[in-house]
Order: sequence, then C-alpha cells, then structure tokens
Amino acid sequence: MNYKLIFNISASLLLARWKQTLVAAIGVTFSITMFITLLSFMTGLNGLLDGLILNRTPHVRIYNEIKPNKNQPVNVSGQYKKSYNFIKSIKATGSRQEIYNSGAVMQSIRSDLRVLGFAPRITAPVLFNTGTIDITGVINGIDVLAESNLFHFNDYIITGAAVDLNNVPNSIILGKGVAEKLLAEPGDVVQVTTSQGGIVPLKVVGFFQSGLQDFDKVQCYASINTTQKLLGKPNNYITDIQVKLKDINLAPAVAKEYSTLFQADTEDIQTANSQFETGSFIRTLISYAVGITLLIVAGFGIYNILNMMIYEKMDSIAILKATGFSGSDVNRVFLVIALSIGFFGGIVGLFFGFLLSNVIDQIPFKTAALPTITTYPVNYDPAFYFIGATFSLVTTYFAGFFPARKASRVDPVIIIRGK
Repeated sequence: MNYKLIFNISASLLLARWKQTLVAAIGVTFSITMFITLLSFMTGLNGLLDGLILNRTPHVRIYNEIKPNKNQPVNVSGQYKKSYNFIKSIKATGSRQEIYNSGAVMQSIRSDLRVLGFAPRITAPVLFNTGTIDITGVINGIDVLAESNLFHFNDYIITGAAVDLNNVPNSIILGKGVAEKLLAEPGDVVQVTTSQGGIVPLKVVGFFQSGLQDFDKVQCYASINTTQKLLGKPNNYITDIQVKLKDINLAPAVAKEYSTLFQADTEDIQTANSQFETGSFIRTLISYAVGITLLIVAGFGIYNILNMMIYEKMDSIAILKATGFSGSDVNRVFLVIALSIGFFGGIVGLFFGFLLSNVIDQIPFKTAALPTITTYPVNYDPAFYFIGATFSLVTTYFAGFFPARKASRVDPVIIIRGK
C-alpha cells in the first residue's frame, strides 16, 4: 500500500472541489472557535462568581454555636430520671462563645499535614453610632497576614491597605455599605458600641468591598488585638478558626474529625456552599453541550459534502478500482479527505478561538459590585484546546466514515458500463 499515492489522490480530490472543501473547513473552524471561546468565557465566569464566595470561605470552620443545653436539670434529676420530660422555651446556655484552649487547638492544626494554613478570627456584633441612630454591624477581628494569604483579603480592599490594621492602633476597615451609611472617609473616627455596652472610638483606615451588597452593609474588619480590647477579652480569646486544606475534597472528613477532637462545632465548605458547586457544574455542562452541538452540526456538513463528492467522482473511483486500487484503499482516500478537513479546520479554529478569547479578555468590565475586576474573565485552560482538537478529528472521522465505506463498495464494472 503506497501511502504517498493515497495522500496525493486525496489532495487532488480536495483541490478539485476546493470550494466545497473550503466550506466544510470553515464549518469546522467556526465550531472549534466558538467551542473554545464559549468554554473559556463560561469557565472564567464560573471562577469569578464562585470566587466571590469560595475565596472567602474556609474549607473547615471551627466555632462554638450558641444552642440550648441538652442536659437540662430535670433530665439529670434522679426523681424524674425514668419519666418523659417535656420542656419548652429552653434558653441558650451561658457557655462561652470562644474556642476552648485555642492555643493548643491551633498548634494541633498547624501540625496537621493535610492543612495548608489557618486564620483565627473573632466575630463581634456591634452598633455604629451616628447621631441618634445606631447602625448594626459586625466587626471581624482577623490575623491580617493569614487572612490575606489564605482568603485574598487584600484583593477586596478598595481604599487603604490591610496592613494598616496592624500599623495603626485602634483602627478599622469599614465595609463599603457601612461607610456609605456613616458618610465616613479614611482618617475619620467612628464610635462603636459593643454588646457589653462599652463605647470605643476606632479610626477608619480603609474600605472593604466584596461584591455582595448585603455583606458589605454589615461586615467590617479590625486586627485581633483591637477586637479583643474592644470586647474586653484576654489575648487567647478566639471565636473562629478558619482552615484551608491542601485538598478541598477532604473537608467533610476533616470537619467531623476536628469536631470530635476539639469538642467544637465545625462546618465544611461543601455543606456551606453546595449551591455554588451545583451552579458551576450546570453552567459548564451547558457550555460543553453547546460547543459539542456545533461540532456535530459541522460534522453533518462534512458528511453531506463527501456524499456529493462520491456521486460526482463515481467515474474516478471506478478508474481507481479498475487500475488495481482495493476497496480499503478507496476507503482510506476518503477518510484522509475527511480528516484533513478536520485537522486543518481544527487548527485554524483553535487559533481563532484563542484570538477571540484574548479579545474578550481585553474588553473593559467595570462594576461597583466587583471592584477588583477590570475586564471580562477568561480561562485559558489547555484542556479546552486539547478537547476541541480531539473532538474535531473524531467528528470529521465519523462524518467521513460512511461516505468512505460507500465509495469502497462501488463496482467499477457497473460504473464503466453506465458511462
């Protein structure tokens, strides 16, 4: 079998019908271009939307939830031990909100090889005093360095710098919504009333904007030391420990383990944000479905063009078979034609897909809800290009398979008699 001859014959047939060949190649090119562009843009958008929550969410959160005590006095009383006790209006326990023995807990987490890092936090509900009006808010006492490294805290600071919380005593970074309500500017001093009734002045050193309006209307940030002073608590007072793992899939198992080990409440990221994973999966699935549909439509175009080519080249096929070419040789000729269209159309489609994705990546996209985003998000994952190239070859192969098989079965005697 002379492969060089087969390729030469395939090239001659392609060039003889170059307009139809060009139309088929353009169909493949367009399909691959839109497949790459759509998938890159949609997955980039998924990353942006999920990042608004997931980048700010720990893989495992350790805390103490306020809840009624299960061991009520009537239940532990010997007199009523064998009775059924119906208790209403149970009040929450007077137990502390902080994590017990937080220093030892953090040391244990630090030595866990599954842990990428952790950030301690204090959550303090407060009232911001502006004239005769009190505005509800929450001050999060954070370790600035850990919060920036693990949860991209710096990316959401639109005015000032996160490090100012450590450098300026009694300072606070206000959520954008809180700042607008207080008409506060950097350098101003705001009055804060704690849940214990104390009034403390804090200096505004910056603004924070996450892109979630309800969140930005409440949340503010201060250093852990400032928050501990604000609440009148000792240096070991911590209400939350936010853990980032090396493998996010381990979060549910690690959360259960930590709950038992540290006798505290835990929450894993899969439980806290299951709706975002579902939304991301569905959007990505739709992108793949649309892209693959485009490729299949292009495959039908190639199938029709090859079918027409066979009818128009019946005499050429008959001559090939009469001069010694077998049915399998003819089959290979038309498969080479189909794969050539898929290969060259796919290569050009990958190039234009990258080019169009790059154009989208440069389009300005500015919104008050997303201050850190300046252009439309695009994901340049090489896997998309590999999938596009592979699918273009697979689609064109099957598009050419049936016409090639039909051509291989042509009886040259019948064709020559007909001529």
